[in-house]
Amino acid sequence: MNSATQTLIQTYYAAFNAGDMDTFLNLLTDDVIHDINQGQREVGKEAFRAFMNRMNRNYREQLVDFCIMSSEDGTRAAAEFVVLGEYRVTDEGLPEARGQTYRLPAGAFFDIRDGKVARITNYYNLGDWIAQVGG
Repeated sequence: MNSATQTLIQTYYAAFNAGDMDTFLNLLTDDVIHDINQGQREVGKEAFRAFMNRMNRNYREQLVDFCIMSSEDGTRAAAEFVVLGEYRVTDEGLPEARGQTYRLPAGAFFDIRDGKVARITNYYNLGDWIAQVGG
């Protein structure tokens, strides 16, 4: 396992959990690729910032119980974790938000370039989430 990549991913999630979006976004390349769970691919830090602004408005989440792995050369990484969340504001195309809480296993895959996240692909079971929030 590559320790620099391990530290990068740990810092990425620590910034997420702290709500430190400046640090979080500074860990991304300008041309970061974001593959949204069961959605489209977005490219660029500004698209990722807009995605996070929507997420932070609609949801309150903390990520726990991490397992982080990386390739020996440090160019790829994966993380498995649990999302503890609260659905605060209705997101377009999803059930109505009423402050429902959820616990959701999730995973992410990363490409690393020049010490930054160049791609992130997130996976979770959307059907499980919808069942938990009463959809």
